[in-house]
Amino acid sequence: MALHNRVSRKELKEAVLNDLTPRTTISFYCYFKIEDPASFRNTLYRELKQSGVLGRIYVAHEGINAQISVPSSNLEALRAYLYTIEPLNGLRLNIAVDDDGKSFFVLDIKVRPKIVADGIDDPGFDMANKGKYVNAEEYNRLAEDPDTVIIDMRNYYEFEVGHFERAIEIPSDTFREQLPMAAEMMKEKKEANIIMYCTGGIRCEKASAFMLHKGFKNVFHLEGGIINYAKQIKEKGLPSKFIGKNFVFDERLGERITDDIIAHCHQCGKPADTHTNCKNDGCHLLFIQCAQCATTYEGCCSKECQDTLLLPDERRKELRKGVDNGQHIFNKSKQRLRPRLTKD
Repeated sequence: MALHNRVSRKELKEAVLNDLTPRTTISFYCYFKIEDPASFRNTLYRELKQSGVLGRIYVAHEGINAQISVPSSNLEALRAYLYTIEPLNGLRLNIAVDDDGKSFFVLDIKVRPKIVADGIDDPGFDMANKGKYVNAEEYNRLAEDPDTVIIDMRNYYEFEVGHFERAIEIPSDTFREQLPMAAEMMKEKKEANIIMYCTGGIRCEKASAFMLHKGFKNVFHLEGGIINYAKQIKEKGLPSKFIGKNFVFDERLGERITDDIIAHCHQCGKPADTHTNCKNDGCHLLFIQCAQCATTYEGCCSKECQDTLLLPDERRKELRKGVDNGQHIFNKSKQRLRPRLTKD
């Protein structure tokens, strides 16, 4: 069996969209020592490929981070296989709350230096010394105390469409920048109860360990992140202290937690919280667009990008040559809602 995908992503996407097989989107992570990440990766690829798993998985010496979908009929078999890996035995699998199963179209498993880039090079830092887990019920109770500090460890575009009540946004584009910023912003509150949260738990778990490393005393992190919180409040009938939509890193680009729409269309300013990528392949800006603007601009971020769609394929390919969009995401503070490529 080939240990990587050999079919075009376009074909794979069409196959998944046309397949009526029910699929379940899940995510999981675990910090544990992996001696040979490449070997671990290859074994994992063989097993998951046979189970029909699609998605994105990072493997590093420090552990594993996965966002995947699996045929619903194979979910328990997948769980059983993962539990044969000793550090993963009993691992919580976060089940998506707003899911049509069309979240991923290819299986990518990559070896990375870290499962979440943190910029930490202090040899004294130890993930074993992390904050205390809190479940949804415990979170709600702690959050009732006005002296409890709630820190969102996600990016600005995630925070924009949904966040917990009273949450503090750490204003940076990257997790590696957020860690020291969070410690600096909270330096006068080293004795306070601090709850850190993120999408699925991986970032806030590392952030809680970093804060303890920096001398903070009472650090908590939300077990399983927003995804698990949403599941627990639904199961237990608890009030939601999270407002709006939870941004997710797959084709869905969001899971609705409450009906509140707290963001606005980046083009017209009307209430909206639907993220989309600009349909101009030479731009692909990630931005928020309401239904009316999606029709007016044909899914593009600007009139210039819309005009580019009308160009012949060869001309559009020529414009795209040598362009690296990188992390091309609209940031209101930097006013980046503009086309990357336009018609000459």
